Amino acid sequence: MSAIDAPQEDSSAPTPAIATDLAISDLFAALKAGWADFVAMPRFGLFFGGVYVLAGLVIGYVSFIGEELTWLIPATAGFPLIAPFVAVGLYEASRRREASEPLRWAGVIGALKGHGDDQILSMGVIVFVAFGFWMIVAHAVFAIFMSESGVSAHGGWDMVEALLTPAGLAMLGVGGAIGAIMAYAFYAMTVISLPMLVERKVDFLTAIISSFKTLKNNGFVMFAWAAIIAVVLAIAMLPAFLGLFIALPVLGHATWHLYRRVTR
Repeated sequence: MSAIDAPQEDSSAPTPAIATDLAISDLFAALKAGWADFVAMPRFGLFFGGVYVLAGLVIGYVSFIGEELTWLIPATAGFPLIAPFVAVGLYEASRRREASEPLRWAGVIGALKGHGDDQILSMGVIVFVAFGFWMIVAHAVFAIFMSESGVSAHGGWDMVEALLTPAGLAMLGVGGAIGAIMAYAFYAMTVISLPMLVERKVDFLTAIISSFKTLKNNGFVMFAWAAIIAVVLAIAMLPAFLGLFIALPVLGHATWHLYRRVTR
């Protein structure tokens, strides 16, 4: 039996040791297992993927109708930040399939409540605060670089031309770099913590520490996993977010299996 297929540990057990020997092959094994979960129970993947797609379309529609390009760009760039919280139901579905437990909607959606201790909901608050903070930072970067461009922070599509100026390109470069750093820090905080909160009755600070420890112990491989997630989500968002119907559930299920490998 491979590490990816290892049986689930007792959720009441102490916080597990974190593996230090992850390899790139584990990422491919996790993706393969994630695809198998999606194919075996597509109703859950399509549902949670649909929630994510709908949220993206609403953001895009509101920004487009209001000609708020300065909101649309950072909102689209920061949109993947909320993916880990949306994927909580996918972690639970994978956990139940692995443990041969009933795959019922009430149980899968109920995973958002955690173990009755609001730890996952607390993480959800952190997720949405992080998204809001990113939006504030993005607008601050806009103000710094574009204050003399004559384009309002609430400007419409005429801002596209301004973005192609030296100041606009510098803004996109600096904003992109800041966004990448924030996104990676957020990834480091959630990639292992949320699956752990689904499986184990631990507090969210313990789970976050375990997540950071995973990146410390397996820096290159976990960075590669972050890159895979970023590239797949970016490509999936291009056709009006519709690719997320497949990409989000596969990555969500795969993250569960990678978590199981990390905490074996």
